Amino acid sequence: MALMPPAALDHLVVAATTLADGIDYIAETCGVAPVAGGKHLAMGTHNALLSLDERTYLEIIAVDPEGAKPSRPRWFDLDNIALQAELVERPRLIHWVARATDIGAAAARCPLPLGTVHAMARGDYRWRITIPDDGSRPMRGVLPTLIQWDVPQHPAERLPRSGISLLQLAASHFEPKPIRAALAALGLQDALALTFDREVRLAAMLRTPRGIVTLSS
Repeated sequence: MALMPPAALDHLVVAATTLADGIDYIAETCGVAPVAGGKHLAMGTHNALLSLDERTYLEIIAVDPEGAKPSRPRWFDLDNIALQAELVERPRLIHWVARATDIGAAAARCPLPLGTVHAMARGDYRWRITIPDDGSRPMRGVLPTLIQWDVPQHPAERLPRSGISLLQLAASHFEPKPIRAALAALGLQDALALTFDREVRLAAMLRTPRGIVTLSS
């Protein structure tokens, strides 16, 4: 039986109370301003994007004040009161998303639940993505959401080159063993440096025009 192609890091997710706050934070921290993305009508959110390489990018996401509140919880815990309270202090790296060539098979192979596969759209982009019914981030953001792009061109390919690159993605969790097993099942064991700690943390070290910077949860 042929091995399933491994998943790969697709994008990092930075959340903010408002999209403007998130854009300003990344521009000040990294020295490059993200570009406007668009609206996710099904989730009542909107975003801005910053390229990290040809197939990887940074997404800044926030609740869209002009969007309709969805009938279900928004993705990435954006309806979580505790998370929104933390975002008042500053925008935060809250999650990461991994790209799969067969999202259904990848989700089934993962020993930890990633949620239901949903079809989504923004502008002329089409994709499928795993979302838990309660809108939570798997393992509090340490285990990635899966995505499968159903368009020929990846979003990062349309973005201007930022001169920013990802050096390392790292996390800590109080239950690292099952997460490591899940990452291995997805072929992502080398994508995230995971350690044990009582506190759940996620951090990305970036090389930027302003030197080495770290985005954290």
